[in-house]
Amino acid sequence: MLQLTRLLGATAVALAALAPLSAAPPATAASSPARTGTAAGPLVPPPVRDGDHLTVTVRDAGEGVDGTYELFCRPAGGSHPDPDRACAAVERNTRWGEDAFAPVPEGGVCTMQYGGPATAHVTGTWAGRPVDATYDRRDGCRIARWDRLVPLLPDLRLPGRP
Repeated sequence: MLQLTRLLGATAVALAALAPLSAAPPATAASSPARTGTAAGPLVPPPVRDGDHLTVTVRDAGEGVDGTYELFCRPAGGSHPDPDRACAAVERNTRWGEDAFAPVPEGGVCTMQYGGPATAHVTGTWAGRPVDATYDRRDGCRIARWDRLVPLLPDLRLPGRP
């Protein structure tokens, strides 16, 4: 019984010692001279976004789709026109041990078709790995590689074709 009493006493002393550490008063705009507020409230720094972030630059794809877009995933956001579906497209092409942005293998057999002058450059971080990939549509293999990442990259397929 004496040991139980000592244990309870030691626990109470430890809790009493920790109480001042957790009882800090909340910071307010009035109590913090370094943070000035507006009529809407105190200024708050933007949230830190950890995780997947891609920058997509599209050229020569046509009016309305050329430009540079930011994409964040988990949660989806940024200036990309369709961040939810763009994140899903990259996720759909992500496989353990494989690079979702890998180039077309050299020496492969590709159909001789031309998909137009569009190019794209994707940089950033995906699944904790750096990304620096370029895309074009100069043959069937490269067109298929581009189309796998629609809508991360704009859909340039002819209307009526899958």
